[in-house]
Amino acid sequence: MKHYVMALALCAASQPLFAQAAAPVPAVEAKAEDVQSVDGIVAALYNVISGDVGVKRDWDRFRSLYYPGAQMIPTGKDKTGKIRARRSNPDDYIASAPRLEAAGFQEKEIGRRTETFGAITHVFSTYEAKHLVEGKWETMRGINSIQLFHDGKRYWVLNIAWSSETPDNPIPPEYIGVKN
Repeated sequence: MKHYVMALALCAASQPLFAQAAAPVPAVEAKAEDVQSVDGIVAALYNVISGDVGVKRDWDRFRSLYYPGAQMIPTGKDKTGKIRARRSNPDDYIASAPRLEAAGFQEKEIGRRTETFGAITHVFSTYEAKHLVEGKWETMRGINSIQLFHDGKRYWVLNIAWSSETPDNPIPPEYIGVKN
């Protein structure tokens, strides 16, 4: 078995890991300030989904941040109490836009931990969000796990998974107010 694994490794080393492909072209060109830095793309993510009641979002700008095939994965308990993850994509998220726009939704970053290796960056971004429920603004918090890719020219969002804070799953204090 050991020799088989080494043979696979040697074979893989002699072949390019990826066939060279053209960089993805978003339907709308991204704003340079949105994709030139980790700070820029994280700020754009929060900015583009936030707005007051009745305010239309710039969904072309939203789409321009995501790498083709990107996933958005909310996690949490379903009505039966089971912890679940639901896969969606940016267009699925946009399909919920009428609800966001009708009720208003504001989300801002309140802490961040960032790690980078080569072309990949992981951002653990703590958020605070508010939305209208029966005429009153309700606040919630959680953490977005954002995977970014830098292609040598710009940052792309590969995936975002998030989990909201609950009484039995509070956000640890070290994830609030810190940016690194």
